[in-house]
Amino acid sequence: MQQDIVIVGGGAGGLELAARLGRRFGPVEGRRRVLLIDRSIFHLWKPTLHEVAAGSLDSHQEGLSYPVLARRNHFSFAFGELAGLDAAARTLSLAPVLGEDGRELIPERTVAFGTLVLAIGSGSNLFDTPGAAEHAHLLENVADAEAFNARLTAAFLAAAWSEHHALSIAIVGAGATGVELSTELIEGHDELSAGLTESQRFGLTVTLVEAAPRILGGLPERVSDKAARALGAKGVRILTSARVERVRSDGLETSQGFVPSDLIVWAAGVKAPRSNRDYGLQIGRLNQFIVDDRLRTSAAGVYAMGDCAEAPGPDGRPVPARAQAAAQQAAYLARALGRPDSDPGPYVYRDRGSLVSLGGDRGVGSLMGALGGPDFLIEGLLAKWAYMALHLDHHRAIIGVRRTVLLAVSRLLHRRVSGRLKLH
Repeated sequence: MQQDIVIVGGGAGGLELAARLGRRFGPVEGRRRVLLIDRSIFHLWKPTLHEVAAGSLDSHQEGLSYPVLARRNHFSFAFGELAGLDAAARTLSLAPVLGEDGRELIPERTVAFGTLVLAIGSGSNLFDTPGAAEHAHLLENVADAEAFNARLTAAFLAAAWSEHHALSIAIVGAGATGVELSTELIEGHDELSAGLTESQRFGLTVTLVEAAPRILGGLPERVSDKAARALGAKGVRILTSARVERVRSDGLETSQGFVPSDLIVWAAGVKAPRSNRDYGLQIGRLNQFIVDDRLRTSAAGVYAMGDCAEAPGPDGRPVPARAQAAAQQAAYLARALGRPDSDPGPYVYRDRGSLVSLGGDRGVGSLMGALGGPDFLIEGLLAKWAYMALHLDHHRAIIGVRRTVLLAVSRLLHRRVSGRLKLH
């Protein structure tokens, strides 16, 4: 299989790049020049995984089919997972695809490429914490989120019929994922309790455990303070300056004491998979591919973008692992690869600010540059709308304005009819 441009990874950045390049080139003599490879058959915007985990978002309703997106945007799609790379020969191999019974459905394949873009994302950094891999749930992909939701649903039902009528959940890491998950869990529990009999209602304790002195450490301090007050009002317990020393089946051993918990979610740290070391490319301490200011790796014709890439930032530090960075890099590579005869110049990351959803009609965040100076604080309904606009803008880039509007209306109506929490 020979392809002009191969993109491995259909996350926010990889999919947007495939759509942009597919529309740019279009079919050439019946052949599509761009191939997207992903280990899932459908796409879900990663920042919404906490909603799937909490049961407030149906991944099968929200997910977008890669083959359908490929047809509409004039690129090709292949289902598979990267297993090997020979950058000198410009070939990569895809691992065999196995069924649930272990039977081989698709054999190992080799793909030849002219240009390769690695957008395979990253995972959680467990910091070698004892017991974390065995007892903590991760939220790295849809399967992780659905697995946690299944455990959560069972725990809700068990708590409703137990004699203690109580459930405790600990979230390690008070970044955006941890904060947003805590609010979704609280609001989901409140909606469920309203429909239960008095004898079945149970209490929910959600504890955010953060090693840093404050939550949302990557955001301005006043944003962090407002978010902390909002979480406290919802009943979320916040434990800062607490380093997790061990994860047990019944809770966390921290530097500030034991935190009992029935369910544990690990949402701290970002680290690319160790398998990135096997592809013959230069990598950094977090197993990310080191790229230059044009997103080129150490091998000719091979680029990397998004969370799997260690790209130089304007302040001398690597570009942060954020959805906005992946979207900016997708736009940059679409210009660089879509118009090879013109020089787009170096890639420069521009921080547009950060937004965090606090559930309901609340949000908080800062917008950089365009409004009110270098650090413009927004909160409440305005911040919530801005947060939703980021999600819709991602959909607009891959399915267009009309379909995005229809999708948004459909989701709103479905939630009005079926309710916020989904226990199925």
